[in-house]
Amino acid sequence: MKKLTGLILVLFILPFTQSLYSQNSFVPDWVKDAIFYQIFPERFYNGDTTNDPPNVENWSADPKYYNYFGGDLQGVIQKLDYIQSLGVNAIYFNPIFESNSNHKYHTKDYFQIDDNFGDDETFKKLIEECHKRGIRVVIDGVFNHTGIDFFAFQDIVKNEKNSRYLHWYKVHSFPVQLPPAKPNYEAWWGIGDLPKLMTDEPDVRKYLFDATRKWTEMGIDGWRLDVPNEMSHDFWIEWRKLVKSINPDCYIVGEIWEDASPWLKGDQFDAVMNYLFRDAVNLYFVFNKINIHQFDSILSIPRKYPLESQYALQNLLGSHDTERFLTLTGGNIEKVKLAVLFQMTYIGAPMIYYGDEIGMMGGKDPDCRRTMLWDTLRWNRDLQNYYKKLINIRNQFPSLRRGNFNTILKDQKNNIYAFTREIQNEKAIIILNNSNECKNLKLISPFKSVKTWNDVLSRKKYKQENTIINIKNIPPMNGIILISRR
Repeated sequence: MKKLTGLILVLFILPFTQSLYSQNSFVPDWVKDAIFYQIFPERFYNGDTTNDPPNVENWSADPKYYNYFGGDLQGVIQKLDYIQSLGVNAIYFNPIFESNSNHKYHTKDYFQIDDNFGDDETFKKLIEECHKRGIRVVIDGVFNHTGIDFFAFQDIVKNEKNSRYLHWYKVHSFPVQLPPAKPNYEAWWGIGDLPKLMTDEPDVRKYLFDATRKWTEMGIDGWRLDVPNEMSHDFWIEWRKLVKSINPDCYIVGEIWEDASPWLKGDQFDAVMNYLFRDAVNLYFVFNKINIHQFDSILSIPRKYPLESQYALQNLLGSHDTERFLTLTGGNIEKVKLAVLFQMTYIGAPMIYYGDEIGMMGGKDPDCRRTMLWDTLRWNRDLQNYYKKLINIRNQFPSLRRGNFNTILKDQKNNIYAFTREIQNEKAIIILNNSNECKNLKLISPFKSVKTWNDVLSRKKYKQENTIINIKNIPPMNGIILISRR
């Protein structure tokens, strides 16, 4: 769920230092190799029309706050071959539990798959089919608040002070004032449809922990946690213990839009959605509102997290809570490509919002939640192939997934940014030209022993003489990925 804050303009430089936290691994190893694909289930594909909600609209109609299109889990199963063809190996699903909303953040029952999406058997089949293809499954945990039709809240509406569930919420007076009236109870951002759970109450915690146990034991590979900063650290400390006791390799990622250090001490989350990465990309590549030093300064905030967490951050360009990235660029494909090049080579796990790879457009919520475009004649094939190429490059070279990171050039005059990734005998230098002109560059290499570099994007070869790599004609809004193995 979107946190209602603006972009955080961090215009100071933090030193690149490793966290003082323990460097013992607390993050599942598989996440370091992950490339995520985010799916909004109601809008991806309708694979079973028998479970459609009433008044389903035509698949190509405009998305609205309250309309439905019939997307479901069977639809995802039917499109797994497409997802696999991209080269991604993990899916993050927006909420799938019973809810009377198209986005499912108004939870009605944490123990049931939404009946418009399928049932437990459908979900089990989805997990099985994903795992057959080497694709991990991460689901959304919305524990901060429920919908007003949640059983405990409805009992309070009916029985008022005599309700056995009164302590599950904080109600200020009776009778309960339901929407559209102003709520007289604690609610997420004051929205009456989303009454806030008192998650530190033992009964509430037991209910949520029991639901967590069910789905974790079913075989999911991770949880994404909605607005977790509005719940206590103690809740997450205990919740993590439960999850990891069931499956130590279960990935825990929180939706934190700012500095997430308090949640990344090894006792709560493995990582977070890296919205600071998105902020930096938007301000530098898209809007040109910050210089190259300020760009690196924003990126340096997540680089002070524990090293394990840095490799597991979900580096996103867009999500269900943001405008589509191509829309933000004004339809500028070259800017998109440059950002994707950065995303696929930077430290952390890239995450693609469904349809971005084929050039889907969309404004702010709900427009960013358009139905997936399955008319292949309308796909931007050039962009899709570029995504596939970069995903393949990332999957091919361990340095881009697991290598250490170091910024080596911040050329403000020419708008060139360069960094290295290195692991064992494999070295990489990534150079980004965020200008509208071709650039020549004499780069001082930090790797003195290397003699030859291969640009795996253009397949050009470059010689290194002493420590100098002479690179000519770096295209505008483009870059190169130099790899050396020896």
